[in-house]
Amino acid sequence: MVMSSTTTLPAGPLSIGGLELDVPVVLAPMAGITNTAFRLLCREFGAGLYVSEMITSRALVERTPESMRLITHHESEALRSIQLYGVDPKTVAEAVTMLVAEDRADHIDLNFGCPVPKVTRKGGGAALPWKTGLFRGIVESAVKAAGDIPLTIKMRKGIDADHLTYLEAGRIAEGAGVAAVALHARTAAEFYSGQADWSAITKLKETVTSVPVLGNGDIWSADDALLMVAETGCDGVVVGRGCLGRPWLFGDLAAGFRGEDATARPSLGEVAQTFRRHAELLTEFFDSEERGCRDIRKHVAWYFKGYPVGGDLRARLATVESLAQLDELLGTLDWSMPYPGEGAEGPRGRAGTPKNPALPDGWLASQELVGDDRDTLVGAELDTSGG
Repeated sequence: MVMSSTTTLPAGPLSIGGLELDVPVVLAPMAGITNTAFRLLCREFGAGLYVSEMITSRALVERTPESMRLITHHESEALRSIQLYGVDPKTVAEAVTMLVAEDRADHIDLNFGCPVPKVTRKGGGAALPWKTGLFRGIVESAVKAAGDIPLTIKMRKGIDADHLTYLEAGRIAEGAGVAAVALHARTAAEFYSGQADWSAITKLKETVTSVPVLGNGDIWSADDALLMVAETGCDGVVVGRGCLGRPWLFGDLAAGFRGEDATARPSLGEVAQTFRRHAELLTEFFDSEERGCRDIRKHVAWYFKGYPVGGDLRARLATVESLAQLDELLGTLDWSMPYPGEGAEGPRGRAGTPKNPALPDGWLASQELVGDDRDTLVGAELDTSGG
């Protein structure tokens, strides 16, 4: 890809437990996105730690076919990273024990950041750290079960502006022995709207001092990542929506953190080639051309954001049924069209709007489990990711 200069601020490697990363960059787990195919594609462009889609602890313990497929890594993945979600210390510990005993992971992350109403309504995701005793129990049991495998957590600032949990949760996690703490600098109430509060990352870094603190939120470019590190003092960055349709962002990030003046500026042809490569990898991942083509459809708008691709062609790409049909459609593009500039940059993915978080009745009355809280939590372990 054609490269152009950008302002850079070099930063060093990142140590997470016994893992040594050349660049301090982590791919955020995203449901339906960060499967083996997308992780492989991102690694072809850059460096860092690439985390799996979120997997529920209960489903993993029960060895459901889907959970077993999701924890299967490509042979080229030297660092196998898996994110777990759970609401019960015993079940989470059992899931971690399984991963360790069967040598299925080199890094395990716990999700405490999901803002989706159907999860928080049952006390899961970003709502869970409010219950400090439960949070402590889950993290401590998971760290113990992980043994020498680095275990980290990813969380949000809290439920809303009046119920912030991140500083106390950070202290608890650090005391429990986690290898790193990542913060998406928004509350559950904010969902993905507005602007991430990077000052919260600064406060967490000042609070958690013995393990790395990673920042997440509004990283759309390498310059954003470098600016976050400079402003907050965080040890690394977690990138989510910014890489949707832009796996080459990891090349930009690697270059930026190494102090190199380089940024990808792909032509339409280069985007088309990467899109085709993604579809091919999805076909291999699902072991089905039909499923692979169906899955690539949701990536159309992200890949071709800002490029002169007409609405009719976009619609046809979004209903593609085979690789041959995909090749035919991509062949109608003018591959020589240059990078369109600012139109291809910036936010992508649904931001949502601020809203009152859905919570169990009486959830905020106490930071310990009371009344029917335990019964409510049973329904919280759903196959929904985010954070």
